[in-house]
Amino acid sequence: MHASLSEMAQLTLNTSFDCSDILALRSKLKKAAADGLTAEQGFTLTETIPTINDILLYAVSRVLPHHPACNAHYDDEKMTYFAHVHLGVAIDTPRGLMVPTLFSADTRSLSDISRSVKELASACQKGTINPDWLKGGTFTVTNLGMLDVESFTPIINPPQTCVLGVNNITTRVRETEGEITTYPAMGLSLTFDHRAVDGAPAARFLKDLKLALENFSLLLMQ
Repeated sequence: MHASLSEMAQLTLNTSFDCSDILALRSKLKKAAADGLTAEQGFTLTETIPTINDILLYAVSRVLPHHPACNAHYDDEKMTYFAHVHLGVAIDTPRGLMVPTLFSADTRSLSDISRSVKELASACQKGTINPDWLKGGTFTVTNLGMLDVESFTPIINPPQTCVLGVNNITTRVRETEGEITTYPAMGLSLTFDHRAVDGAPAARFLKDLKLALENFSLLLMQ
């Protein structure tokens, strides 16, 4: 991490999105499970209800292919781009931070991502994770929202070019057609290596991710 900070030109952009849609989806899935809807009936997500982090990972995996510079490695000389999204998922363990890789996340369903992340996290917690699953990531997501963190500066895991920090949910106010309303907002913090990615492309990735998350129900239909 010290080498990452000393050798890269790291810059962090912060934004937030209206998470009403993903919260409503999780509530609907919980109600469906309580009503007895099962995978055998075609309701796969009711058996492994995705966490907010699972939903974030799914959205990231669908948006990243449109922003190849953010799904890349930079080795001081050249950029290496990847055909698939291999997501590093930061896991807090008794042994310290571990970052297992969810390979080809862009080809996985939401239920598969949810199940696989739980398996990877369990293996990290137990200390049984295969070392091969701790490398090969092309982009990392680290979530401190459950610890009530509103904003932070995640550090890039080299040779990746970006890392996304996920923050907590806060209530914000906005004006719509002259009416003041509140909404749940979740913060996102993107750190990128300015040697490999310019500010505008990084901002466009964040903007597209925000759009995908605010319309997550529609994203699932694609």
